[in-house]
Amino acid sequence: MPGRDPFERRLPLAHRPTPVEPLSRLGAELGMAPGRLFVKRDDMTGLAGGGNKARKLEFLCADALDHGCDTLVTGGGRQSNHVRMTAAAANKLGMHCTIVLSSPQPEHPSGNVLLDQMLAPDIEWAGVLDFGELEDAIGAACDRLTAAGRRPYRMPIGGATAVGALGYVDAARELLGQVGSVDHVVTADGTGGTHAGLAAGLGEHGRVLGIDVGARPDIAAAIPPMAVDAAGLAGVAPPTGELRIDHGQVGAGYGETTDACKEAIQLAARLEGLILDPVYTGKAMAGLVAARRAGDIGEEDTVVFLHTGGMPALFAHRYAAWLSTP
Repeated sequence: MPGRDPFERRLPLAHRPTPVEPLSRLGAELGMAPGRLFVKRDDMTGLAGGGNKARKLEFLCADALDHGCDTLVTGGGRQSNHVRMTAAAANKLGMHCTIVLSSPQPEHPSGNVLLDQMLAPDIEWAGVLDFGELEDAIGAACDRLTAAGRRPYRMPIGGATAVGALGYVDAARELLGQVGSVDHVVTADGTGGTHAGLAAGLGEHGRVLGIDVGARPDIAAAIPPMAVDAAGLAGVAPPTGELRIDHGQVGAGYGETTDACKEAIQLAARLEGLILDPVYTGKAMAGLVAARRAGDIGEEDTVVFLHTGGMPALFAHRYAAWLSTP
């Protein structure tokens, strides 16, 4: 967004500010002092069911329009929240949208796939691809659209760019205004843009604990330079300190279930009425629980769990069956 203040240029796609709520009963279960554990409800950003991508899309879509683009192009896994919300943003702005999904087309759509079909972007079912292959497929889709006379705006998986991360530079400022000092912000790390923006906005890598969900093999290498670039766009100093990522919650891979994730989902639901998903927030909460039990989060530390959304995945056939068993 050359020549413009990016925070003024963004498009109004998200409900902001999102609320911060205490997690008193869960905090007590984890042996934390009263008034120390909170959740920031970015599942309530509004766009097509909510989630963290709405904040990123405010900046990414503004950048697309600034560059004269008419089609948003991105991709993800079958239950991608980013894909769902990008399609919704395109509809809201009167743009075209093409999404590439790294999955065979399911016989019976469920979860995010059903919502994708309702939102009606052009969907390319690319079969099972790894992270790099999917990025290549997104690029190839852009090439085809350009050859057909369209003006595509390429978004990487998860909208993980410095421009997209501006949404979480701003969210970090919003959070500090709500909570004041915070020792740990715990977030799911899919492609790294949310983590990078939080680190840039808070000014310190050490205040963000990312929980790797297995979406991106180079996640640890990708976040620091993205945080530096996002800080530069925002006009603030780059974050200090060392990156913090827990790689221990991935299990067998991205989207694969774990016992720790199921425990975390059940704890949040049964103690706080808070609904988490099995791909992102369930594993992020499992990471928070593990960090507290290991002493990496102290009982007097102020902790904010970032709820990044993802509820539609709960209604995918495979996860519904898994969660319904004891």
